[in-house]
Amino acid sequence: MKTSSRPNLHVILVHYPVVSKNGDTIASAVTNLDLHDIARAGRTYGVRSFYIVTPVRDQLELVDKIVSHWVSGAGAEYNPQRRDALSIIRVSESFEAALTDIAADDNGYPKTIATSARKRAKSLQMNVLRDMIWTGGPHALILGTAWGLTDDFLSRADYLLEPICGPTDYNHLSVRSAAAIMLDRLLGPKR
Repeated sequence: MKTSSRPNLHVILVHYPVVSKNGDTIASAVTNLDLHDIARAGRTYGVRSFYIVTPVRDQLELVDKIVSHWVSGAGAEYNPQRRDALSIIRVSESFEAALTDIAADDNGYPKTIATSARKRAKSLQMNVLRDMIWTGGPHALILGTAWGLTDDFLSRADYLLEPICGPTDYNHLSVRSAAAIMLDRLLGPKR
């Protein structure tokens, strides 16, 4: 099994198509906290890129404005660590365009791993994905906003990752928290 010195993992945060609390397919709003917190976790664990996917033009512009402030604007000089973290952020109008970008930069389309808080049949265990990530081929960990990725979207992924579960029946983590836990389990030191 070929291994690399750096994980070949990209994170994609999808804002469309996701599900509302009423079960409708929607485009959710981008949040500043998600950008900062997931980028910082991603940079800490060595992910190659962090994509924000939304078809909403003003949301794409908002992400560009926030990222440029911290990467090349006044925030870059004020906080170089934040600049370093947010420099992994990319924006895309569609999931397919994000995959095409990754393929162009990484010599091939990534294996897609969708996430959900709901238990589903044939979910990939964290330890299995952990081993896959280090074999060298590109992988994309896909997170959904709002109440999660649509069933149709989930069905098109190469793999579905097992959900994060605690010792209670409550399971509604913020996407920022879920991302940090997943990255630690997938890329952190083996325990």
